[in-house]
Amino acid sequence: MSTTTLPAVSLNLAELAARFGPMPAWRILSDPPPGEATEDDVLRLHAESKQLCELVDAILVRKTMGAYESGVGGIIIAILFNYVRPRRLGIVLPADGMLQLWAGRVRIPDVCFISRDQLPEGQLPRLPAIPDLYPDLAVEVLSPSNTTAEMTEKLHDYFQVGTRLVWYINPGTRQAEVYTSVEEKTVIDATGLLSGDPVLPGLVIPLAEVFDVGV
Repeated sequence: MSTTTLPAVSLNLAELAARFGPMPAWRILSDPPPGEATEDDVLRLHAESKQLCELVDAILVRKTMGAYESGVGGIIIAILFNYVRPRRLGIVLPADGMLQLWAGRVRIPDVCFISRDQLPEGQLPRLPAIPDLYPDLAVEVLSPSNTTAEMTEKLHDYFQVGTRLVWYINPGTRQAEVYTSVEEKTVIDATGLLSGDPVLPGLVIPLAEVFDVGV
């Protein structure tokens, strides 16, 4: 990945920094220029080069996750799937599940649970490729390039559309931030337990288990 300075675009670097914080320049795509991107560009980039980008006010923000963070996400996916599937509660999507929260706003949680209530006839529609759905539970595994401004805005987006539970999993601190609203946060350390309440009552996960990326 290139870390060179982005060229002058519709929104300048100062405006982008004010919006997203000290985000590495390579995470903001310049083709199309910030301020001019659409959902078609999200799909085109994924089809052409497997790039995953969120769409935030016509700005493409590249998703990023290292191998360890991906392993943490994989463990969470497996735990959620094994809890949700036998009970027919809904579906669990991995880190390439694009969701349209509203027109022009595409988010891609690292892991998410979507309840059966949102699914027509209990099935995830094949089209459109970016369905108009929201995560009942959104999980984000934090990477070093994530910024506070970025994750705060994402939190507001989730709860604005109906998300009821958000987990921010931080491998760096081996902690989790659990949100039941934008204002209500509980910090859990590596010896604590993640609870699925109120979205998945009865689900309890030892946090240390999700950080155990090994054999």
